Amino acid sequence: MIHNRLTNLLFLLLLILLLHAETRAQGFLKVSNKQIVDENGRNVLLRGIGLGGWMLQEGYMLQLGGLGMQHRIRAKMAELIGEDSTRTFYNMWLENHTRRVDIDSMKAWGFNSVRLPMHYNLYTLPAEKEPEPGKQTWLEKGFQMTDSLLAWCKANNMYLILDLHAAPGGQGNDNNISDRDPAKPSLWESEANRQKTIALWKKLAERYANEPFIGGYDILNEPNWGFADLANDKNGLNEKGNEPLKQLMVDITKAIREVDPRHIIIIEGNGWGNNYNGILPPWDNNMVLSFHKYWNFNTTEAIQHILDTRDKYNVPVWLGETGENSNVWFTEAVRLLEANNIGWAWWPLKKLGNNNPMQIKSNKDYEKVLAYWSGKGSRPSKAEAYNGLMQLAAATRLENTIIKRDVLDALFRQPWSQTAIPFKTHIIKSGVEIKAVDYDLGRNGAAYLDTDTADYHISNGKRGGNRGRVYRNDGVDIAADPAIAGSYIVNHTAAGEWLQYTLDVVKGGHYKVKVHYNTAHANGKLSLYVNNNNTKKIAVPRANDWRAVEIKDVELKKGANTLRIYIDSGEMSLRSLQFTAAE
Repeated sequence: MIHNRLTNLLFLLLLILLLHAETRAQGFLKVSNKQIVDENGRNVLLRGIGLGGWMLQEGYMLQLGGLGMQHRIRAKMAELIGEDSTRTFYNMWLENHTRRVDIDSMKAWGFNSVRLPMHYNLYTLPAEKEPEPGKQTWLEKGFQMTDSLLAWCKANNMYLILDLHAAPGGQGNDNNISDRDPAKPSLWESEANRQKTIALWKKLAERYANEPFIGGYDILNEPNWGFADLANDKNGLNEKGNEPLKQLMVDITKAIREVDPRHIIIIEGNGWGNNYNGILPPWDNNMVLSFHKYWNFNTTEAIQHILDTRDKYNVPVWLGETGENSNVWFTEAVRLLEANNIGWAWWPLKKLGNNNPMQIKSNKDYEKVLAYWSGKGSRPSKAEAYNGLMQLAAATRLENTIIKRDVLDALFRQPWSQTAIPFKTHIIKSGVEIKAVDYDLGRNGAAYLDTDTADYHISNGKRGGNRGRVYRNDGVDIAADPAIAGSYIVNHTAAGEWLQYTLDVVKGGHYKVKVHYNTAHANGKLSLYVNNNNTKKIAVPRANDWRAVEIKDVELKKGANTLRIYIDSGEMSLRSLQFTAAE
Protein backbone atom coordinates (compact mmCIF):
# COMPACT_ATOMS: atom_id res chain seq x y z
CA MET A 1 0.00 0.00 0.00
CA ILE A 2 2.82 2.40 0.93
CA HIS A 3 4.63 1.53 -2.30
CA ASN A 4 1.50 2.29 -4.35
CA ARG A 5 1.02 5.64 -2.62
CA LEU A 6 4.66 6.57 -3.21
CA THR A 7 4.37 5.58 -6.87
CA ASN A 8 1.22 7.68 -7.26
CA LEU A 9 2.87 10.64 -5.55
CA LEU A 10 5.94 10.43 -7.79
CA PHE A 11 3.69 10.21 -10.85
CA LEU A 12 1.75 13.28 -9.72
CA LEU A 13 4.95 15.25 -9.12
CA LEU A 14 6.25 14.25 -12.56
CA LEU A 15 2.98 15.33 -14.16
CA ILE A 16 3.17 18.72 -12.41
CA LEU A 17 6.75 19.19 -13.60
CA LEU A 18 5.82 18.29 -17.16
CA LEU A 19 2.88 20.69 -17.17
CA HIS A 20 5.06 23.41 -15.70
CA ALA A 21 7.73 22.81 -18.33
CA GLU A 22 5.15 23.03 -21.12
CA THR A 23 3.79 26.39 -20.04
CA ARG A 24 6.89 28.05 -18.58
CA ALA A 25 8.53 30.54 -20.94
CA GLN A 26 11.70 29.03 -22.43
CA GLY A 27 13.32 31.56 -24.73
CA PHE A 28 11.99 32.90 -28.02
CA LEU A 29 8.86 31.30 -29.42
CA LYS A 30 9.13 30.09 -33.00
CA VAL A 31 7.22 28.13 -35.61
CA SER A 32 7.87 24.46 -36.25
CA ASN A 33 5.53 23.17 -38.95
CA LYS A 34 2.05 23.35 -37.37
CA GLN A 35 3.29 24.00 -33.85
CA ILE A 36 4.41 26.98 -31.81
CA VAL A 37 7.47 25.80 -29.89
CA ASP A 38 10.05 27.19 -27.48
CA GLU A 39 13.79 27.32 -28.11
CA ASN A 40 14.07 23.70 -26.97
CA GLY A 41 11.57 22.60 -29.57
CA ARG A 42 8.81 21.82 -27.07
CA ASN A 43 5.21 22.51 -27.96
CA VAL A 44 3.83 25.67 -26.32
CA LEU A 45 0.08 25.95 -25.80
CA LEU A 46 -0.64 29.61 -25.14
CA ARG A 47 -3.33 30.23 -22.53
CA GLY A 48 -3.76 33.98 -22.40
CA ILE A 49 -6.09 36.90 -22.06
CA GLY A 50 -6.38 40.29 -23.72
CA LEU A 51 -6.15 43.53 -21.76
CA GLY A 52 -9.13 45.06 -23.53
CA GLY A 53 -10.24 48.40 -22.12
CA TRP A 54 -6.80 49.52 -20.89
CA MET A 55 -5.21 51.41 -23.77
CA LEU A 56 -8.40 51.29 -25.80
CA GLN A 57 -11.92 51.52 -24.40
CA GLU A 58 -14.97 50.19 -26.21
CA GLY A 59 -18.32 51.59 -25.13
CA TYR A 60 -19.87 48.27 -24.16
CA MET A 61 -17.10 47.70 -21.61
CA LEU A 62 -18.31 50.82 -19.80
CA GLN A 63 -22.02 49.97 -20.32
CA LEU A 64 -22.37 52.88 -22.73
CA GLY A 65 -24.49 51.18 -25.36
CA GLY A 66 -24.24 52.98 -28.70
CA LEU A 67 -21.58 55.45 -27.51
CA GLY A 68 -18.87 53.14 -28.73
CA MET A 69 -15.67 54.84 -29.94
CA GLN A 70 -13.17 56.02 -27.38
CA HIS A 71 -12.76 59.44 -29.00
CA ARG A 72 -16.53 59.99 -28.68
CA ILE A 73 -16.53 58.81 -25.08
CA ARG A 74 -13.69 61.20 -24.31
CA ALA A 75 -15.49 64.10 -26.00
CA LYS A 76 -18.64 63.39 -23.98
CA MET A 77 -16.62 63.42 -20.78
CA ALA A 78 -14.95 66.71 -21.70
CA GLU A 79 -18.37 68.24 -22.32
CA LEU A 80 -19.40 67.27 -18.77
CA ILE A 81 -16.25 67.86 -16.72
CA GLY A 82 -13.87 69.86 -18.93
CA GLU A 83 -10.73 68.90 -20.83
CA ASP A 84 -8.34 69.10 -17.87
CA SER A 85 -10.47 66.82 -15.68
CA THR A 86 -10.93 64.42 -18.58
CA ARG A 87 -7.16 64.22 -18.95
CA THR A 88 -6.89 63.52 -15.23
CA PHE A 89 -9.44 60.70 -15.56
CA TYR A 90 -7.58 59.04 -18.43
CA ASN A 91 -4.23 59.31 -16.67
CA MET A 92 -5.76 57.63 -13.63
CA TRP A 93 -7.47 55.00 -15.78
CA LEU A 94 -4.20 54.04 -17.49
CA GLU A 95 -2.36 53.97 -14.18
CA ASN A 96 -4.94 51.82 -12.37
CA HIS A 97 -6.35 49.44 -14.96
CA THR A 98 -3.38 47.11 -15.39
CA ARG A 99 -0.60 46.77 -12.82
CA ARG A 100 1.94 44.22 -11.65
CA VAL A 101 -0.67 42.66 -9.32
CA ASP A 102 -2.92 41.90 -12.31
CA ILE A 103 -0.18 39.96 -14.08
CA ASP A 104 0.88 38.20 -10.88
CA SER A 105 -2.74 37.13 -10.38
CA MET A 106 -3.13 35.95 -13.96
CA LYS A 107 -0.09 33.74 -13.54
CA ALA A 108 -1.44 32.31 -10.29
CA TRP A 109 -4.79 31.56 -11.96
CA GLY A 110 -3.19 29.61 -14.82
CA PHE A 111 -2.57 32.04 -17.69
CA ASN A 112 0.85 31.88 -19.36
CA SER A 113 0.53 34.77 -21.79
CA VAL A 114 -0.92 38.25 -22.20
CA ARG A 115 -2.23 39.97 -25.34
CA LEU A 116 -1.81 43.75 -25.29
CA PRO A 117 -4.37 45.63 -27.43
CA MET A 118 -2.44 48.78 -28.35
CA HIS A 119 -3.88 52.14 -29.36
CA TYR A 120 -1.46 53.78 -31.77
CA ASN A 121 -2.12 57.24 -30.29
CA LEU A 122 -0.17 56.33 -27.14
CA TYR A 123 2.91 55.68 -29.31
CA THR A 124 2.75 58.30 -32.06
CA LEU A 125 0.80 61.36 -33.20
CA PRO A 126 -2.12 61.03 -35.62
CA ALA A 127 -0.95 61.60 -39.19
CA GLU A 128 -2.98 64.81 -39.49
CA LYS A 129 -1.23 66.27 -36.41
CA GLU A 130 2.34 65.59 -37.49
CA PRO A 131 4.31 68.88 -37.58
CA GLU A 132 6.10 67.66 -40.70
CA PRO A 133 4.01 65.46 -43.02
CA GLY A 134 5.57 62.08 -43.64
CA LYS A 135 7.68 62.21 -40.47
CA GLN A 136 6.84 60.23 -37.34
CA THR A 137 6.70 61.78 -33.89
CA TRP A 138 7.15 59.15 -31.18
CA LEU A 139 5.43 59.40 -27.81
CA GLU A 140 7.01 57.79 -24.76
CA LYS A 141 3.75 57.03 -22.95
CA GLY A 142 2.85 53.89 -24.88
CA PHE A 143 6.39 52.55 -24.99
CA GLN A 144 6.84 53.05 -21.25
CA MET A 145 3.54 51.27 -20.52
CA THR A 146 4.63 48.38 -22.74
CA ASP A 147 8.04 48.23 -21.06
CA SER A 148 6.39 47.98 -17.64
CA LEU A 149 3.98 45.29 -18.79
CA LEU A 150 6.84 43.32 -20.33
CA ALA A 151 8.80 43.51 -17.05
CA TRP A 152 5.80 42.16 -15.13
CA CYS A 153 5.38 39.34 -17.66
CA LYS A 154 9.09 38.45 -17.49
CA ALA A 155 8.92 38.30 -13.70
CA ASN A 156 6.14 35.71 -14.09
CA ASN A 157 7.66 33.73 -16.99
CA MET A 158 4.76 34.78 -19.21
CA TYR A 159 4.80 35.71 -22.87
CA LEU A 160 3.58 39.13 -24.02
CA ILE A 161 1.97 39.38 -27.45
CA LEU A 162 1.74 42.86 -28.94
CA ASP A 163 -1.53 43.50 -30.79
CA LEU A 164 -2.17 46.64 -32.86
CA HIS A 165 -5.83 47.02 -31.96
CA ALA A 166 -6.30 50.62 -33.09
CA ALA A 167 -4.22 51.38 -36.18
CA PRO A 168 -3.76 54.91 -37.55
CA GLY A 169 -7.01 55.88 -39.24
CA GLY A 170 -8.74 52.67 -38.15
CA GLN A 171 -8.70 49.33 -39.99
CA GLY A 172 -12.40 48.56 -40.27
CA ASN A 173 -16.01 49.62 -40.40
CA ASP A 174 -16.70 48.21 -36.94
CA ASN A 175 -15.59 51.58 -35.63
CA ASN A 176 -15.68 50.82 -31.90
CA ILE A 177 -12.95 48.19 -32.14
CA SER A 178 -10.27 50.53 -33.52
CA ASP A 179 -11.61 53.88 -32.29
CA ARG A 180 -12.10 54.90 -35.91
CA ASP A 181 -13.49 58.33 -36.77
CA PRO A 182 -15.46 57.87 -40.01
CA ALA A 183 -15.17 61.59 -40.71
CA LYS A 184 -11.44 61.10 -41.32
CA PRO A 185 -9.55 58.91 -43.81
CA SER A 186 -9.24 55.30 -42.70
CA LEU A 187 -6.08 53.22 -42.74
CA TRP A 188 -7.10 52.06 -46.23
CA GLU A 189 -7.79 55.57 -47.56
CA SER A 190 -4.62 57.36 -46.43
CA GLU A 191 -1.04 56.64 -47.44
CA ALA A 192 0.12 58.64 -44.42
CA ASN A 193 -1.81 56.30 -42.11
CA ARG A 194 -0.43 53.30 -43.93
CA GLN A 195 3.17 54.47 -43.61
CA LYS A 196 2.68 55.37 -39.96
CA THR A 197 1.41 51.85 -39.26
CA ILE A 198 4.47 50.31 -40.92
CA ALA A 199 6.81 52.71 -39.11
CA LEU A 200 5.21 51.95 -35.73
CA TRP A 201 5.82 48.24 -36.15
CA LYS A 202 9.43 48.83 -37.14
CA LYS A 203 9.89 51.03 -34.07
CA LEU A 204 8.37 48.36 -31.80
CA ALA A 205 10.49 45.62 -33.39
CA GLU A 206 13.66 47.67 -32.91
CA ARG A 207 12.83 48.15 -29.25
CA TYR A 208 11.95 44.53 -28.49
CA ALA A 209 14.08 42.58 -30.97
CA ASN A 210 16.15 40.95 -28.23
CA GLU A 211 13.29 40.30 -25.76
CA PRO A 212 12.49 36.57 -25.59
CA PHE A 213 9.40 37.19 -23.47
CA ILE A 214 7.75 38.98 -26.39
CA GLY A 215 5.75 36.07 -27.75
CA GLY A 216 4.93 37.62 -31.11
CA TYR A 217 3.66 40.59 -33.08
CA ASP A 218 -0.10 40.47 -33.85
CA ILE A 219 0.25 43.09 -36.54
CA LEU A 220 -3.36 44.13 -37.25
CA ASN A 221 -6.39 43.25 -35.15
CA GLU A 222 -9.67 42.34 -36.86
CA PRO A 223 -9.46 44.20 -40.17
CA ASN A 224 -13.00 44.45 -41.51
CA TRP A 225 -13.20 46.36 -44.78
CA GLY A 226 -14.88 45.70 -48.12
CA PHE A 227 -12.14 46.51 -50.62
CA ALA A 228 -14.02 45.31 -53.70
CA ASP A 229 -17.55 46.31 -52.65
CA LEU A 230 -17.59 48.64 -49.65
CA ALA A 231 -21.27 49.47 -50.12
CA ASN A 232 -22.54 45.89 -49.86
CA ASP A 233 -19.74 44.16 -47.94
CA LYS A 234 -18.49 46.86 -45.60
CA ASN A 235 -16.83 44.42 -43.18
CA GLY A 236 -15.09 42.32 -45.81
CA LEU A 237 -16.78 39.03 -44.97
CA ASN A 238 -17.15 38.10 -48.63
CA GLU A 239 -13.98 39.73 -49.92
CA LYS A 240 -12.24 37.45 -52.45
CA GLY A 241 -8.99 39.26 -53.09
CA ASN A 242 -7.95 41.22 -49.97
CA GLU A 243 -5.03 42.69 -51.94
CA PRO A 244 -4.62 45.92 -49.88
CA LEU A 245 -4.70 43.96 -46.63
CA LYS A 246 -2.15 41.42 -47.79
CA GLN A 247 0.16 44.11 -49.19
CA LEU A 248 0.09 46.07 -45.94
CA MET A 249 0.88 42.96 -43.89
CA VAL A 250 3.71 42.03 -46.29
CA ASP A 251 5.14 45.55 -45.97
CA ILE A 252 4.87 45.45 -42.16
CA THR A 253 6.63 42.08 -42.15
CA LYS A 254 9.45 43.43 -44.31
CA ALA A 255 9.90 46.43 -41.99
CA ILE A 256 9.98 44.17 -38.91
CA ARG A 257 12.46 41.77 -40.48
CA GLU A 258 14.87 44.63 -41.24
CA VAL A 259 15.45 44.95 -37.49
CA ASP A 260 14.10 41.75 -35.92
CA PRO A 261 14.64 38.34 -37.56
CA ARG A 262 13.45 36.23 -34.60
CA HIS A 263 9.97 37.05 -33.36
CA ILE A 264 6.82 35.33 -34.58
CA ILE A 265 4.61 37.47 -36.80
CA ILE A 266 0.88 36.84 -36.34
CA ILE A 267 -1.56 37.77 -39.09
CA GLU A 268 -5.35 38.04 -39.12
CA GLY A 269 -7.71 37.73 -42.05
CA ASN A 270 -10.38 40.21 -43.12
CA GLY A 271 -13.94 40.08 -41.76
CA TRP A 272 -12.90 40.33 -38.08
CA GLY A 273 -9.92 38.03 -38.55
CA ASN A 274 -11.31 34.97 -40.34
CA ASN A 275 -11.40 35.74 -44.10
CA TYR A 276 -8.04 34.64 -45.54
CA ASN A 277 -9.12 34.69 -49.22
CA GLY A 278 -6.21 35.86 -51.36
CA ILE A 279 -3.87 36.30 -48.38
CA LEU A 280 -2.11 32.93 -48.19
CA PRO A 281 0.32 31.19 -48.49
CA PRO A 282 2.43 32.70 -45.69
CA TRP A 283 5.31 34.88 -46.89
CA ASP A 284 7.47 34.45 -43.77
CA ASN A 285 8.84 31.22 -42.27
CA ASN A 286 8.02 32.31 -38.71
CA MET A 287 4.35 33.18 -39.11
CA VAL A 288 1.20 32.18 -37.21
CA LEU A 289 -2.40 32.56 -38.42
CA SER A 290 -4.87 34.01 -35.95
CA PHE A 291 -8.61 33.57 -36.02
CA HIS A 292 -11.33 34.92 -33.71
CA LYS A 293 -14.33 32.97 -32.45
CA TYR A 294 -17.52 34.27 -30.85
CA TRP A 295 -21.10 33.01 -30.29
CA ASN A 296 -20.99 29.86 -32.42
CA PHE A 297 -21.02 26.16 -31.62
CA ASN A 298 -17.97 24.57 -30.03
CA THR A 299 -17.72 21.70 -32.46
CA THR A 300 -14.99 20.52 -34.80
CA GLU A 301 -17.18 21.65 -37.68
CA ALA A 302 -17.14 25.21 -36.31
CA ILE A 303 -13.34 25.41 -36.61
CA GLN A 304 -12.85 23.05 -39.54
CA HIS A 305 -11.98 25.95 -41.86
CA ILE A 306 -9.01 26.95 -39.74
CA LEU A 307 -7.92 23.32 -39.22
CA ASP A 308 -8.00 22.81 -43.00
CA THR A 309 -6.00 26.00 -43.51
CA ARG A 310 -3.43 24.88 -40.94
CA ASP A 311 -3.01 21.55 -42.72
CA LYS A 312 -2.91 23.04 -46.20
CA TYR A 313 -0.16 25.55 -45.44
CA ASN A 314 1.61 23.64 -42.63
CA VAL A 315 1.40 26.66 -40.34
CA PRO A 316 0.32 27.07 -36.69
CA VAL A 317 -2.96 28.72 -35.80
CA TRP A 318 -3.85 30.64 -32.63
CA LEU A 319 -7.24 31.78 -31.37
CA GLY A 320 -6.25 35.36 -30.68
CA GLU A 321 -9.59 36.50 -29.29
CA THR A 322 -12.67 34.83 -27.84
CA GLY A 323 -15.00 35.06 -24.87
CA GLU A 324 -18.05 37.23 -24.08
CA ASN A 325 -20.25 34.21 -23.35
CA SER A 326 -21.30 31.87 -20.56
CA ASN A 327 -19.14 29.54 -18.50
CA VAL A 328 -20.66 26.59 -20.34
CA TRP A 329 -19.43 28.03 -23.64
CA PHE A 330 -16.01 28.79 -22.14
CA THR A 331 -15.49 25.22 -20.95
CA GLU A 332 -16.65 23.78 -24.27
CA ALA A 333 -14.34 26.10 -26.21
CA VAL A 334 -11.22 25.33 -24.15
CA ARG A 335 -11.79 21.59 -24.53
CA LEU A 336 -12.24 21.94 -28.29
CA LEU A 337 -9.21 24.18 -28.78
CA GLU A 338 -6.77 22.27 -26.65
CA ALA A 339 -7.83 18.93 -28.14
CA ASN A 340 -6.65 20.43 -31.44
CA ASN A 341 -3.46 21.96 -29.98
CA ILE A 342 -4.72 25.52 -30.50
CA GLY A 343 -3.68 28.15 -27.97
CA TRP A 344 -6.09 30.90 -26.97
CA ALA A 345 -6.40 34.44 -25.63
CA TRP A 346 -9.67 35.25 -23.85
CA TRP A 347 -11.33 38.67 -24.04
CA PRO A 348 -11.19 40.75 -21.90
CA LEU A 349 -9.58 40.58 -18.46
CA LYS A 350 -11.97 43.09 -16.88
CA LYS A 351 -14.92 45.35 -17.64
CA LEU A 352 -18.26 46.46 -16.20
CA GLY A 353 -19.77 43.07 -16.84
CA ASN A 354 -20.17 39.59 -15.47
CA ASN A 355 -18.47 37.22 -17.94
CA ASN A 356 -14.77 37.96 -17.46
CA PRO A 357 -12.23 37.16 -14.71
CA MET A 358 -12.64 40.57 -13.07
CA GLN A 359 -15.79 42.66 -12.85
CA ILE A 360 -15.39 46.42 -12.47
CA LYS A 361 -18.00 47.84 -10.08
CA SER A 362 -20.08 50.87 -10.96
CA ASN A 363 -21.08 53.68 -8.57
CA LYS A 364 -24.09 55.94 -8.06
CA ASP A 365 -22.59 59.05 -9.62
CA TYR A 366 -21.38 57.13 -12.67
CA GLU A 367 -24.90 55.73 -13.03
CA LYS A 368 -26.12 59.35 -13.26
CA VAL A 369 -23.65 59.94 -16.09
CA LEU A 370 -24.88 56.82 -17.90
CA ALA A 371 -28.50 57.87 -17.46
CA TYR A 372 -27.78 61.34 -18.86
CA TRP A 373 -25.84 60.04 -21.85
CA SER A 374 -28.59 57.54 -22.67
CA GLY A 375 -31.31 60.21 -22.49
CA LYS A 376 -32.90 58.65 -19.39
CA GLY A 377 -31.80 61.15 -16.78
CA SER A 378 -31.01 64.78 -16.14
CA ARG A 379 -27.55 66.25 -16.54
CA PRO A 380 -25.40 65.54 -13.46
CA SER A 381 -23.46 68.36 -11.90
CA LYS A 382 -19.81 68.67 -12.85
CA ALA A 383 -18.85 67.52 -9.36
CA GLU A 384 -21.12 64.46 -9.57
CA ALA A 385 -19.82 63.51 -13.00
CA TYR A 386 -16.18 63.96 -12.01
CA ASN A 387 -16.66 61.99 -8.81
CA GLY A 388 -18.41 59.16 -10.66
CA LEU A 389 -15.72 58.93 -13.32
CA MET A 390 -12.83 59.06 -10.86
CA GLN A 391 -14.50 56.38 -8.72
CA LEU A 392 -14.77 54.31 -11.88
CA ALA A 393 -11.05 54.74 -12.59
CA ALA A 394 -10.29 53.63 -9.02
CA ALA A 395 -12.65 50.67 -9.40
CA THR A 396 -10.43 49.19 -12.13
CA ARG A 397 -7.73 48.34 -9.57
CA LEU A 398 -7.68 44.59 -8.97
CA GLU A 399 -8.36 44.90 -5.26
CA ASN A 400 -11.52 46.90 -6.01
CA THR A 401 -12.90 44.48 -8.61
CA ILE A 402 -15.01 41.38 -8.10
CA ILE A 403 -12.87 38.34 -8.92
CA LYS A 404 -15.13 35.97 -10.84
CA ARG A 405 -14.12 32.61 -9.49
CA ASP A 406 -16.73 30.85 -11.58
CA VAL A 407 -15.26 32.21 -14.82
CA LEU A 408 -11.74 31.12 -13.86
CA ASP A 409 -13.03 27.70 -12.86
CA ALA A 410 -14.74 27.36 -16.24
CA LEU A 411 -11.48 28.13 -18.05
CA PHE A 412 -9.03 26.06 -16.06
CA ARG A 413 -10.72 23.29 -14.05
CA GLN A 414 -14.05 22.47 -15.62
CA PRO A 415 -12.67 21.53 -19.06
CA TRP A 416 -10.91 18.60 -17.42
CA SER A 417 -13.16 17.76 -14.48
CA GLN A 418 -16.81 16.76 -14.17
CA THR A 419 -16.67 17.15 -10.41
CA ALA A 420 -18.68 19.86 -8.64
CA ILE A 421 -17.04 21.76 -5.80
CA PRO A 422 -18.57 24.24 -3.32
CA PHE A 423 -19.09 27.78 -4.58
CA LYS A 424 -19.38 28.89 -0.96
CA THR A 425 -18.94 27.07 2.33
CA HIS A 426 -22.35 26.13 3.71
CA ILE A 427 -22.03 25.14 7.37
CA ILE A 428 -25.44 23.77 8.31
CA LYS A 429 -26.92 23.95 11.78
CA SER A 430 -30.39 24.80 13.01
CA GLY A 431 -31.55 28.20 11.78
CA VAL A 432 -29.02 28.58 8.95
CA GLU A 433 -30.28 29.98 5.66
CA ILE A 434 -28.36 29.67 2.38
CA LYS A 435 -29.01 31.61 -0.80
CA ALA A 436 -30.35 29.80 -3.83
CA VAL A 437 -27.76 31.50 -6.07
CA ASP A 438 -24.91 29.91 -4.10
CA TYR A 439 -25.23 26.50 -5.75
CA ASP A 440 -22.07 24.48 -6.43
CA LEU A 441 -19.31 25.32 -8.88
CA GLY A 442 -18.92 23.09 -11.90
CA ARG A 443 -20.13 22.08 -15.31
CA ASN A 444 -23.72 22.04 -16.43
CA GLY A 445 -24.89 18.57 -15.43
CA ALA A 446 -22.50 18.38 -12.47
CA ALA A 447 -23.22 21.42 -10.29
CA TYR A 448 -26.57 22.35 -11.84
CA LEU A 449 -28.65 21.55 -14.88
CA ASP A 450 -29.99 24.33 -17.07
CA THR A 451 -31.69 23.95 -20.44
CA ASP A 452 -30.58 27.27 -21.98
CA THR A 453 -26.89 27.59 -21.25
CA ALA A 454 -24.98 29.74 -23.74
CA ASP A 455 -25.12 32.27 -26.57
CA TYR A 456 -24.88 30.42 -29.91
CA HIS A 457 -26.65 33.04 -31.99
CA ILE A 458 -24.12 32.92 -34.86
CA SER A 459 -24.92 29.21 -35.27
CA ASN A 460 -28.59 28.95 -34.32
CA GLY A 461 -29.91 32.47 -33.70
CA LYS A 462 -30.43 31.83 -29.96
CA ARG A 463 -28.92 33.86 -27.13
CA GLY A 464 -28.89 31.73 -23.99
CA GLY A 465 -27.09 31.79 -20.67
CA ASN A 466 -27.84 33.77 -17.53
CA ARG A 467 -30.54 36.20 -18.69
CA GLY A 468 -29.95 38.60 -15.82
CA ARG A 469 -26.19 38.81 -16.53
CA VAL A 470 -25.46 39.28 -12.81
CA TYR A 471 -23.65 37.51 -9.96
CA ARG A 472 -22.61 34.35 -11.83
CA ASN A 473 -21.93 33.44 -15.45
CA ASP A 474 -23.39 29.93 -15.69
CA GLY A 475 -26.50 28.91 -17.59
CA VAL A 476 -28.67 29.52 -14.50
CA ASP A 477 -30.81 32.66 -14.74
CA ILE A 478 -30.12 35.10 -11.90
CA ALA A 479 -31.60 38.51 -11.12
CA ALA A 480 -31.22 41.16 -8.43
CA ASP A 481 -33.55 40.49 -5.51
CA PRO A 482 -36.23 43.21 -5.77
CA ALA A 483 -36.76 43.20 -2.01
CA ILE A 484 -33.23 42.86 -0.61
CA ALA A 485 -30.53 45.28 -1.76
CA GLY A 486 -27.31 43.59 -2.82
CA SER A 487 -28.90 40.15 -2.90
CA TYR A 488 -29.86 37.88 -5.82
CA ILE A 489 -32.43 35.26 -6.76
CA VAL A 490 -32.61 32.37 -9.20
CA ASN A 491 -35.43 32.92 -11.69
CA HIS A 492 -36.88 31.69 -15.00
CA THR A 493 -36.53 28.05 -13.98
CA ALA A 494 -37.84 25.31 -16.28
CA ALA A 495 -39.00 21.75 -15.75
CA GLY A 496 -36.09 19.33 -15.48
CA GLU A 497 -33.61 21.89 -14.19
CA TRP A 498 -31.85 21.47 -10.85
CA LEU A 499 -29.37 23.10 -8.47
CA GLN A 500 -26.89 21.31 -6.22
CA TYR A 501 -25.46 22.48 -2.89
CA THR A 502 -22.61 20.93 -0.93
CA LEU A 503 -23.46 21.12 2.77
CA ASP A 504 -21.19 20.75 5.81
CA VAL A 505 -23.58 19.60 8.53
CA VAL A 506 -22.50 20.23 12.12
CA LYS A 507 -24.87 17.72 13.70
CA GLY A 508 -26.48 14.87 11.84
CA GLY A 509 -30.20 14.26 12.18
CA HIS A 510 -33.59 15.20 10.78
CA TYR A 511 -34.21 18.74 9.52
CA LYS A 512 -37.04 20.82 8.14
CA VAL A 513 -36.09 22.69 4.99
CA LYS A 514 -38.01 25.81 3.99
CA VAL A 515 -37.67 26.80 0.34
CA HIS A 516 -38.43 30.50 -0.21
CA TYR A 517 -39.99 30.95 -3.64
CA ASN A 518 -42.25 33.00 -5.86
CA THR A 519 -44.27 31.70 -8.82
CA ALA A 520 -47.18 32.77 -10.99
CA HIS A 521 -47.91 29.16 -11.98
CA ALA A 522 -50.67 27.20 -10.33
CA ASN A 523 -49.16 23.73 -10.74
CA GLY A 524 -45.58 24.15 -9.62
CA LYS A 525 -43.75 21.16 -8.17
CA LEU A 526 -40.25 20.53 -6.91
CA SER A 527 -38.29 17.64 -5.45
CA LEU A 528 -35.51 17.52 -2.90
CA TYR A 529 -32.69 14.99 -3.24
CA VAL A 530 -30.15 14.44 -0.46
CA ASN A 531 -27.04 12.42 -1.23
CA ASN A 532 -28.68 11.28 -4.48
CA ASN A 533 -31.73 9.91 -2.71
CA ASN A 534 -35.17 11.32 -3.48
CA THR A 535 -36.39 12.86 -0.23
CA LYS A 536 -39.76 14.27 -1.17
CA LYS A 537 -41.80 15.81 -3.97
CA ILE A 538 -43.92 18.78 -2.95
CA ALA A 539 -46.41 21.14 -4.55
CA VAL A 540 -45.46 24.81 -4.89
CA PRO A 541 -48.66 26.90 -4.75
CA ARG A 542 -49.08 30.04 -6.81
CA ALA A 543 -47.78 33.09 -4.96
CA ASN A 544 -48.02 36.79 -5.74
CA ASP A 545 -45.24 37.48 -3.27
CA TRP A 546 -42.46 35.54 -1.59
CA ARG A 547 -43.60 32.47 0.32
CA ALA A 548 -42.02 29.35 1.78
CA VAL A 549 -42.85 25.70 1.37
CA GLU A 550 -41.61 23.39 4.11
CA ILE A 551 -40.16 19.96 3.53
CA LYS A 552 -40.15 17.92 6.72
CA ASP A 553 -38.07 15.00 7.88
CA VAL A 554 -35.02 15.62 5.69
CA GLU A 555 -32.21 13.41 6.96
CA LEU A 556 -28.72 14.93 6.87
CA LYS A 557 -25.62 13.10 8.05
CA LYS A 558 -22.84 14.82 9.96
CA GLY A 559 -20.20 16.29 7.62
CA ALA A 560 -20.46 16.47 3.84
CA ASN A 561 -23.86 16.14 2.15
CA THR A 562 -25.10 17.03 -1.31
CA LEU A 563 -28.57 18.47 -1.71
CA ARG A 564 -30.33 19.02 -5.02
CA ILE A 565 -33.51 20.93 -5.77
CA TYR A 566 -35.26 19.66 -8.91
CA ILE A 567 -37.85 21.77 -10.71
CA ASP A 568 -40.48 19.21 -11.67
CA SER A 569 -42.94 21.70 -13.19
CA GLY A 570 -43.75 25.38 -13.27
CA GLU A 571 -41.45 28.35 -13.80
CA MET A 572 -40.51 29.82 -10.42
CA SER A 573 -38.04 32.05 -8.62
CA LEU A 574 -35.99 30.79 -5.68
CA ARG A 575 -34.51 33.00 -2.96
CA SER A 576 -33.13 30.72 -0.23
CA LEU A 577 -33.21 27.47 1.72
CA GLN A 578 -33.56 27.54 5.51
CA PHE A 579 -32.63 24.57 7.73
CA THR A 580 -34.20 23.88 11.12
CA ALA A 581 -33.37 20.86 13.25
CA ALA A 582 -36.44 18.73 13.95
CA GLU A 583 -37.48 18.65 17.59
